[in-house]
Amino acid sequence: MATCPTLPFDEKQWIIRIRRIFDDEIEITDDQSISIFDVPKPLLSTRPEAYMPQLVALGPYHHCRQELCDMERYKLSAAKRAQSHLPGTDFQQLVDVFTKLEHWIRAHYHRHLNLSNETLGWMMAIDVSFLLEFMQTFSKNSNQRTLQRIPSRMSHLVDPSRRTSSHSMLLRDIVMLENQIPLFLLLKAIELRCSPPQPAQSVLSSMLIGFFQEVSTLKGTGCPCTDINQHDHLLGFLYSNMVPRCAEESHGATEEAGDELCHKHDHRKRTLNSVAESLVKRGSKLVSVITDFMVRILLKFVANLPCLSVLTQPIEQLTQQASEPSGSPDVQNKNVTPLLEEIAVPSVAELAYAGVSFCPTVGDLSMIDFSSATATLHLPVISVDINSEVVLRNMVAYEASVGSGALVFARYVELMNGIIDTEEDARLLRECGVILNHLKSDQEVAELWNGMTRSVRLTRVPALDKVIDDLNRHYSSCWKVKIRTFVKAHVLGSKELLGCVAVALIFLFIGLQLFCVTRGCVPASYGMARRK
Repeated sequence: MATCPTLPFDEKQWIIRIRRIFDDEIEITDDQSISIFDVPKPLLSTRPEAYMPQLVALGPYHHCRQELCDMERYKLSAAKRAQSHLPGTDFQQLVDVFTKLEHWIRAHYHRHLNLSNETLGWMMAIDVSFLLEFMQTFSKNSNQRTLQRIPSRMSHLVDPSRRTSSHSMLLRDIVMLENQIPLFLLLKAIELRCSPPQPAQSVLSSMLIGFFQEVSTLKGTGCPCTDINQHDHLLGFLYSNMVPRCAEESHGATEEAGDELCHKHDHRKRTLNSVAESLVKRGSKLVSVITDFMVRILLKFVANLPCLSVLTQPIEQLTQQASEPSGSPDVQNKNVTPLLEEIAVPSVAELAYAGVSFCPTVGDLSMIDFSSATATLHLPVISVDINSEVVLRNMVAYEASVGSGALVFARYVELMNGIIDTEEDARLLRECGVILNHLKSDQEVAELWNGMTRSVRLTRVPALDKVIDDLNRHYSSCWKVKIRTFVKAHVLGSKELLGCVAVALIFLFIGLQLFCVTRGCVPASYGMARRK
């Protein structure tokens, strides 16, 4: 599927617009940052249907796609119903208001909009009317749900019970990056409809709160901030309330400063964990030294036994690995920018084998933490349903497009992608309460995370990188893991050792035969056969 093709270039209209700009008839808004982008091609090529609307086009990017034209009559119906709520019952008033704001509207879009002012005003007025009719189904105030009566023939699209498949498709379409509409237009439309006793900001806030509770994948993040001065559109509203500001500001700072900023509200828990960790390390240091010494002596003794000299080299490698500090040089070097393929972390099942437990936490991404003292990985509770993949993918695309900071949310997606490989991994996280699965099976959850695309550029997020490094360090230092790795690499994968075992078994069998012959324990039938 392709995006909306470029409209024919009108030279006269372009010259007229440029002259109006130079004559100061059109204001250039340099202080308004671009917020509605094209999805980066590396992401779009992986799963186009997750980024391109399948049912309705909102805004100019996909307006002229032929397969979305069927929704035009529903949008026009919503606009006509909105007209009855406008003063003077004239929809042209709303169009005129949007036309006067056309320079603010254009400033939000990354792509040049080759549309006349009047065309842009009508397009936005119709789309905003339809979007408000849909958004009122999320309002928490029952009095505000009567803002616009929804006819029965549209109940399959705008469903207050939110149970129809078309409603879910529409919900996915309105969170897509290329299908966004500036939030200030919704506020302007509500201001023209509502009477003074019912402030427009209050009406919109009620809709946004219900929308956030319905769409947000992270549960327990609290009441979202609904001030439209801080949000450009619905996707930006979701992102800013799901991704903590402290995690974004930690980019470029030291690891300790970033952790202190992001986990300030959880200072007591971190203090207790650090004290417990120091006590455990001091208490186990002596035991670790004694254990390593005894294991080395035992392994050296086994390696010096006859017929087992083939084990000398791998055993030396194992003891040398045990004496080296955990973690590779690349992991310990904090100044190295991570490569995409460096996101290597054990799966949930492997971490559980190494003694790691998983604890669900209530909050945003700043709550992700690994306690070495208790071997516990704290992860925020995430709800997974049929809309989650589109929400996650478009938030990653928005984050990659909007700013120069750290890709915090993309790093979180990479972490979940790394630890969830199989159905077993998804099941373990579901059973411990980290994942609330509303899909048909755990296999679908695993496929969702495995299909997620990684970030489109390199980044470091100190808090999350520390969690990844600590997980790898804990896993690699576990003796169960070291022994299993040693057996796979040097026992099951060694032809020389298998040959040695085969020779030993042959000599053992021959020895048993000689013993039986000399002791006279050979069966009578065997003896008669020998005499014949």
